[in-house]
Amino acid sequence: MAEEVKDWRPFVYGGVASITAEFGTFPIDTTKTRLQVQGQKIDQTFTQLRYRGMTDAFVKISKEEGLRALYSGIWPAVLRQATYGTIKFGTYYTLKKLANERGLLTNEDGSERVWSNILCAAAAGAISSAIANPTDVLKVRMQVHGMGQHQGLIGCFNEIYKYEGVRGLWRGVGPTAQRAVVIASVELPVYDFCKLQLMNAFGDHVANHFISSFIASLGSAIASTPIDVIRTRLMNQRHVSMTMNGLATAAASPKLYSGSLDCAVQTIRNEGPLALYKGFIPTWVRMGPWNIIFFITYEQLKKY
Repeated sequence: MAEEVKDWRPFVYGGVASITAEFGTFPIDTTKTRLQVQGQKIDQTFTQLRYRGMTDAFVKISKEEGLRALYSGIWPAVLRQATYGTIKFGTYYTLKKLANERGLLTNEDGSERVWSNILCAAAAGAISSAIANPTDVLKVRMQVHGMGQHQGLIGCFNEIYKYEGVRGLWRGVGPTAQRAVVIASVELPVYDFCKLQLMNAFGDHVANHFISSFIASLGSAIASTPIDVIRTRLMNQRHVSMTMNGLATAAASPKLYSGSLDCAVQTIRNEGPLALYKGFIPTWVRMGPWNIIFFITYEQLKKY
């Protein structure tokens, strides 16, 4: 019985640590989302380049919409971490335990096999992100439109469900799962590898967790930003096909991208290859402290 309780701990610790990290870094994520959607030449709403970078976006959003706008979308983000964070980290460490029991995780010298680590992380990332996708869509919509567009979390949910149906809540699930696989495949194994290598120098303490988190976040940001740009744009586009009394609803809008590949091609064609790295700085800047807060919180929780 005690063993069963212990097996649930990675899920609970992962969820709590993810939510803590989300609150601490969410304003940076809002600037990232705003930067990623601007400059779309085929979308008249976001053609204008309103922000020159992360700092400019932070200042303008604060001035024009108020500081609260930087936290617009925080509640679906918390819901996302309560599901995605809990499932991802719990599943990752559970899969590692199962792989270890079957002799698939470690080499004869006791070191962990990289490929086994990556497979566990990728599977955990894909499963958890697909389940949590609706909360991601809600978060992106609320971040893009700020405080005035929706009446909070419930209002945003009702609008998407009313005009776009259940499919609207799973918009962008493909690149979301792909991004999660990339991040998990890079971030978790790199963190575990760095932590192991630094064990002799720093031991299993905060300094080790801090340095390992910082290194893991850089690789993760480089690998995931292009997919993240595509994901954000797909999630933000509204494709309404509903009719009322034979007429299209007032919320009807054209479908700008038919899928991930089409979004990538049109983005590169209209804005250049570097457009796929819009929001890279806030992505990295956020990932650093997010990972640091997460892993330090996670490691401290593990002691109880």
